[in-house]
Amino acid sequence: MMLRRGIIVFLPRLAGLLVVACCSVSIVYMLACTPRGDGQQLSLPRARGPTTKEGYEAILQEQEEQHRNYIISLKKQIAQLKAELQGRNEQLKSMQERYPDPVDIWLDHSNPEKAQANLLAFLRSQIDRAEVHSGVKLSTEYAVVPFDSFTLQKVYQLETGLTRHPEEKPVRKDKRDELVEVIELAVGSLNHPEGASNAKQRVYTASDFVEGIYRTEKDKGTLYELTFKGDAKHQFRKVVLFRPFGPVMKVKNENVHMADTLINVIVPLAKRASKFRQFMQNFREMGIQQDGRIHLTVVYFGKEQMNEVKSILENTSRSANFKNFTFIQLNEEFSRGKGLDVGARVWKGHNVVLFFCDVDIYFTAEFLNSCRLNTQPGKKVFYPVLFSQYNPSIIYGNHDSIPLLEQQLVIKKETGFWRDFGFGMTCQYRSDFINIGGFDLDIKGWGGEDVHLYRKYLHSNLIVVRTPVRGLFHLWHEKRCPGELSPEQYKMCVQSKAMNEASHGQLGMLVFRREIESHLRRQKLSGKKT
Repeated sequence: MMLRRGIIVFLPRLAGLLVVACCSVSIVYMLACTPRGDGQQLSLPRARGPTTKEGYEAILQEQEEQHRNYIISLKKQIAQLKAELQGRNEQLKSMQERYPDPVDIWLDHSNPEKAQANLLAFLRSQIDRAEVHSGVKLSTEYAVVPFDSFTLQKVYQLETGLTRHPEEKPVRKDKRDELVEVIELAVGSLNHPEGASNAKQRVYTASDFVEGIYRTEKDKGTLYELTFKGDAKHQFRKVVLFRPFGPVMKVKNENVHMADTLINVIVPLAKRASKFRQFMQNFREMGIQQDGRIHLTVVYFGKEQMNEVKSILENTSRSANFKNFTFIQLNEEFSRGKGLDVGARVWKGHNVVLFFCDVDIYFTAEFLNSCRLNTQPGKKVFYPVLFSQYNPSIIYGNHDSIPLLEQQLVIKKETGFWRDFGFGMTCQYRSDFINIGGFDLDIKGWGGEDVHLYRKYLHSNLIVVRTPVRGLFHLWHEKRCPGELSPEQYKMCVQSKAMNEASHGQLGMLVFRREIESHLRRQKLSGKKT
């Protein structure tokens, strides 16, 4: 298998060698056969050489013979190179026939036994490619693939995910089943060692498991190293397992036509006219001017600032010649879930993509295409993870002025965070939203309705696409948590408020600001004394 892998790796080098050989033949031929210029005339005979006609003829004949021999030599070299080139071409063709594209090998159903053998050989080769038996030289500390550790009850992880817990019981079923399977395989390996004698041996169980570490190289597989109690106090048994990843297999190759796919952006709103004006600037540039396949539905609660909001909407309609909007007014207490639900159900046209949005969201035209591409009626709904902006007055506190909004929207750890605990911004076809039952309209005020809908989709047979997107931003705004919220809602609101202000390091600078200023004063006084 290693020989075969070496041959496959050698193929592109061989092709490059053939190209170089062809170029060399061409250059040699041109140099040898190009007529000499005026500055390269035949040298005259030496002063003491023959000066008669016969003497010159003898010299010319000698030089002609030399040139003839040189040309014959070049022709032989060219013939040899051509023969070698032909041989290499045949060798390359033979190798290509023998080792076709890997995807073709694995998907070749005409010879299932060969395909199975090739696949098994590939999986075994993954062990050689991964860092199992020896290390790999890395260019920087950021290239290290770290291990996570685990016991029978807990997993200790660097990438904490949505739970934010560095130590937890495995919540995801796939991770829990993975580790249980690995421990069971390791116990089986200890109880049935290769080449074991018939002598009575110790029976291992999961209770003998001490700890394990594992890491995943995304293109190779997952390495597990498990430690069990040995027969003596300071003796242990170690089992190393490897779950190889198979070759990439083609599943689908299709054209996706989105020219006529309309998105209905639904925004529930109460007051906040100044924020709505900012939202409409973004909507006009990205939605109307750049995308053009968009509808806006505003569901407004109450009457305060309603005329100002309607005026902003109508001005945008006139200046941008935009007629694809709907304004709905409800005389009741604000409820985000109710507003989105009403906006979705009032639509009477064909099946449309719904984008549930808020007034403090900034999106790009690229995001609108992502919204279309990741939704499919009856099959997929899209739950993007947006990038949430920190408080600009804290981020840019040391600057002379706060940059323009577009310049603030940079995805860095100093400027914001992935809002992976939020499920409010989502794209789905209207038919899927109606079939799933819509929002729970008993939920009032802030929060909760989005998680409830998200869980409905998780409990269905639809594919939920959850991924960070680069073109969707939550703009910072001061968050207030009303006292009338339920205890659970209030807790969620305060947690969101805390994470929304600044990074851990930036908040630390604020907490220790007096200590930092005191240190600077001491340094300044020390400098004056010296």
